[in-house]
Amino acid sequence: MQSQITPAPRVSIVIVSWNALETVKACLPSVVASDYPDFEILFADNASDDGTPEWIAENFPSVRIVKHPQNWAFCRGNNEAVRHATGKYVVLLNNDVEVPPPWLRPLVYRMESDERIAGVQPKLLQFDDRSKFEYAGGSGGFMDRFGFPFTRGRIFFNLEEDRGQYDDAIDIFWATGAAVMLRKDLFDEVGGLDERFVMHMEEIDLCWRLKRKGYRIVVEPESRVFHIGGASLAEGSAQKMFLNYRNNLLMLFKNLPPRTFRRILAVRVLLDAVTALRSIVLLRPGEAWAIVRAYAGAHVLRSSYSSDETPASDDPPILPNYRGSIVIDYFLRNRRKFSDLPAHRFLDR
Repeated sequence: MQSQITPAPRVSIVIVSWNALETVKACLPSVVASDYPDFEILFADNASDDGTPEWIAENFPSVRIVKHPQNWAFCRGNNEAVRHATGKYVVLLNNDVEVPPPWLRPLVYRMESDERIAGVQPKLLQFDDRSKFEYAGGSGGFMDRFGFPFTRGRIFFNLEEDRGQYDDAIDIFWATGAAVMLRKDLFDEVGGLDERFVMHMEEIDLCWRLKRKGYRIVVEPESRVFHIGGASLAEGSAQKMFLNYRNNLLMLFKNLPPRTFRRILAVRVLLDAVTALRSIVLLRPGEAWAIVRAYAGAHVLRSSYSSDETPASDDPPILPNYRGSIVIDYFLRNRRKFSDLPAHRFLDR
């Protein structure tokens, strides 16, 4: 454990939830029991009707409940709650994450070590099998040259066993929205999460925008948390597939200069068409239709972005940090683990 930080900066933990009382009962007590001298918990309730706010008020009166008038989902739900935060640092934490008592200390220490660090994530492990990495974040997020995200410990649906192989604290491209500490002033400066995304990919977009401003995103594996996962939309959900594909395309459009975006989009259309055809062959037409709808939805939303929100043609691009194709590596070259990927293809390593 690192040396004590004195004085300890205040941390605001923001948890967004909607009709998830049993999950909240399983995980919130661990957050309340965090071993850190100065933190607050803001529970952002998206108009639940299952008794969640009442249960929290009765059992954990120290938790500040921010009641939203309707289900504002992940992005707006977090943005509105962060307005009430009083900490130097804000932690976006899913309602289905259990934490050990000292989890905040390594994250704060890492943030305090360098003012250029805008965000840090802990290592995410599975709630039910704590020897394995969890899908949503693993030990830090990366992205390939065509916009496909993956993590140390998870490539597509292959989840590795945690043997300490990714315990080094390094720079990453994105930190998981399931558990990420951010500088509140920078979160406010860049406009928070993009509410047009609703949910999914929003944290990658946020991290990319912060990196475009010259800040670092890092992982601190000394902090470990345990994620249940799939609490919002289950794997295999056509709506989840739609949001992932649509928001991924929007994220590329928003963060790449126009010429670079058009070049990458040409390849993405081909790769995504192959995925859609594969879904049809496997008798999953809903998935194929979700991809088609995602392209249409991204095209419509692109017009809502002003020139101030996207890079200019002559801006130097902040590119994804893996210059290979994770699709080709995984499906054609059988590289199923992060450690199988060629090191020379990574930037900033």
